[in-house]
Amino acid sequence: MQKIAQQIKHLKNKVDRFERLMKDYDDVVTLAQLGIEEQEPEIIGEAEQLAAAFRKSYESLRIETLLSGEYDSNNAIVTLHSGAGGTEACDWVSMLFRMYSKWAEKNGCDLTVLDTLAGEEAGIKSITFKIDGVNAYGYMKCEKGVHRLVRISPFDASGRRHTSFASCDVMPELPDDFKMEIDPDELRVDTYHSSGAGGQHVNKTESAIRITHVPTGVVVACQNERSQFKNRDMAMKMLMAKLLELRQQEQMEKIQGIRGEIKDIAWGSQIRSYVFHPYSLAKDHRTNEETGNIQSVMDGNIDMFINKYLVMSMSRRSES
Repeated sequence: MQKIAQQIKHLKNKVDRFERLMKDYDDVVTLAQLGIEEQEPEIIGEAEQLAAAFRKSYESLRIETLLSGEYDSNNAIVTLHSGAGGTEACDWVSMLFRMYSKWAEKNGCDLTVLDTLAGEEAGIKSITFKIDGVNAYGYMKCEKGVHRLVRISPFDASGRRHTSFASCDVMPELPDDFKMEIDPDELRVDTYHSSGAGGQHVNKTESAIRITHVPTGVVVACQNERSQFKNRDMAMKMLMAKLLELRQQEQMEKIQGIRGEIKDIAWGSQIRSYVFHPYSLAKDHRTNEETGNIQSVMDGNIDMFINKYLVMSMSRRSES
């Protein structure tokens, strides 16, 4: 029932946006005609500004229509893992986490850290977080894969250039009424002290939960909540999402809708490169979309990559 209500709200929002878009279009046409008839540069300039805003709104709505997957409208659960590169790779995970945090903020989404493991010297070895927002999974699934960093390492006293890797795994948050039969005997549940900030209660009690599905080796963890029971509920949600993912991999026609090809976190497997030295470039190797404004990308402006990938994916599905 809750899912149906969310779907109705989401569809109503789409209709409202479409109606506003049609009104904006009429306003642009009317203003442009008036400016031409009156030969008023100020009116023509205003019409051009309205037209630019219209194109932006139109493109946003057009891209959103490409999100037709079963789970695209759901919240996203994202996990970043450091790969080849040691401490540099852990710092790279921190940078990516900041990038996605900025993206979530710009898109009106809420971000909650579910589990984190700090690097031995600096940065983050791995982190899992949830992004709550309309179509969060539909957009974030485009980020799944290996991300490559090239820069002068701040951890190298010799000032040499280093290459580091980090993987991004993305899964949908399943609705509360989603059911999956899991044999309790196949689960190993471990409790441990939460790490990082959280107050005396969180750090002094074993409220954090780690669940291992023994037959598949899938491991999930959650330490965000004060209650062990709430952490367990979230961990079970994550486990069901991962097991659902594995099951759907058996059906090749659905693999692309849930999870892309799994690759090693190393050379030759990256979906995107972020180069800070000897030049500035962020390039997506799947679509060849690129920009020299690397700082803008790291500040969360990654919609150009996401949108291009969604369009390309839709074109491929249409051809097949």
